[in-house]
Amino acid sequence: MNDRVTPPMHALPDGEAEISLVLRLPWEDVARLGQEAGRLASQMQRPVTLDEAVSNRLRSTRPAAHAKPAGEQPAAVTSTSASVSSLPPRPPADQARQAIERINGSA
Repeated sequence: MNDRVTPPMHALPDGEAEISLVLRLPWEDVARLGQEAGRLASQMQRPVTLDEAVSNRLRSTRPAAHAKPAGEQPAAVTSTSASVSSLPPRPPADQARQAIERINGSA
């Protein structure tokens, strides 16, 4: 039961990734998610699932102290040398797909 299994991930066309998880939560947390879904539904003027409420909550919270904001790179990487050519930017969907392939070990 405690075996670690990598959840399936899928690259989406908009550059995001979809990860399917099963969570065990206390009923109080489920109730809070229901409240969040209610607030979001009134904002969006349509029904909202708990999945949408969780995704919205994760996107709206501050990044953790150890997480780097998108686009921020370490100082050592930002200094470019003459021997390194800059590559054209890739579409977000390609970046997400490559990251998922690396995680899944298929790259």
